[in-house]
Amino acid sequence: MNYLIAVFPDRITAEAAYTALEGANLPMEQVTILGRGYKTADEFGLIDPNQKAREQAKLMAFWLVPFGFVAGFTFNAITHINLFSWTNELGNHLLGGLFGAIGGGMGSVFVGGGVGISSGSGDALPYRNRLNAGKYLVAVKGSKAIQQRATAILETCQPEHLQGYFELT
Repeated sequence: MNYLIAVFPDRITAEAAYTALEGANLPMEQVTILGRGYKTADEFGLIDPNQKAREQAKLMAFWLVPFGFVAGFTFNAITHINLFSWTNELGNHLLGGLFGAIGGGMGSVFVGGGVGISSGSGDALPYRNRLNAGKYLVAVKGSKAIQQRATAILETCQPEHLQGYFELT
């Protein structure tokens, strides 16, 4: 889907832009105002980077924790490192596996979560920050032709920021 997002400093200018789009006979079911009193970022579908990071960390943990256990168990079995003198040989191997699983879990949190936060949000985070600062967004979704018509109209309303997102087909 193609999106055009315009940022306005207050509700009045956002509503004026919405009215200008309505006056130009754009399909209004494709025009949305985001901000206080209107749709939220979650309702519109702007990705929350923290939620995406948690999902990424869980996905990585699903694979890394068991792999870490097997790797830690195998490493201890090969090297015969005596981790604790009060355990027998199997106990040391199991502790090596436990430490490997802990390492896999830490890797999934730090790498999976960090990558999710840094790359999972795209431009959603700046728009979320603007909404949190009390600004309003006018979003238009539709074909390239609708986007071009909406761009010309929204430019006359002097938004703080105007950006289009087009799918490559």
